[in-house]
Amino acid sequence: MASQGGSHTKNKGSARLIFATPLPGYCEHVTDRVAETRVRINPAIAARWSPRAFDPSAVVTGEQITALLEAARWAATWGHRQPVRFIVGMRGDDTYGRLAGLLKRGNSYAKSAGALMLVGVDEGPDDNTAVYAAVDAGAAIAQLTIEAVSRGLIAHPMAGFNKDGARAEFGLPEEVRPIAVVAVGSLGDYAAVDDAIVERDRMSRQRLPLEDIAFAGAWGRPFQV
Repeated sequence: MASQGGSHTKNKGSARLIFATPLPGYCEHVTDRVAETRVRINPAIAARWSPRAFDPSAVVTGEQITALLEAARWAATWGHRQPVRFIVGMRGDDTYGRLAGLLKRGNSYAKSAGALMLVGVDEGPDDNTAVYAAVDAGAAIAQLTIEAVSRGLIAHPMAGFNKDGARAEFGLPEEVRPIAVVAVGSLGDYAAVDDAIVERDRMSRQRLPLEDIAFAGAWGRPFQV
């Protein structure tokens, strides 16, 4: 799939990488991150990735966050259980500060985001509900991040936070398990962030080839069209 702004590709093993013209605000070597696919897919899905350079001055509105929550709310849910829950903090409010305080040092970049959202799941009364609650959380986070991209925002889900601290800080019921914190905001200027963030964000996007993950007839036999 062609990326915006002109590009060229090269082969690296079984992965085919894409290098494109930098977008505004990107420093050298941090490029357009549009995924290359064998057939065209939804542009917001192709454009979704997880930047770490948030603009600390950009404002995320309540309407935008509501739209992201609605996208998450309407994700598929096992048995109509609807176990996913959110605690939402907007930059400058008390909830945001408490969520930021739970982040591990490696995720401190997210303290520049416009909003932070703790994602939890009600694991319910049985093992099946607990297992599929996590599936529901993944679906909800995926739809939330894609909705963010469609609105010109960026979103970065993180597992690196103090989960026990989150339970205590917000009084989570025993059956609710904290899963992730999602940072939402606008892309920042890579010239103004730490070199470590630039280094991590400029790494080529790669996924396993379809032959390694999609099978037909028997395990390991690639699905082909």
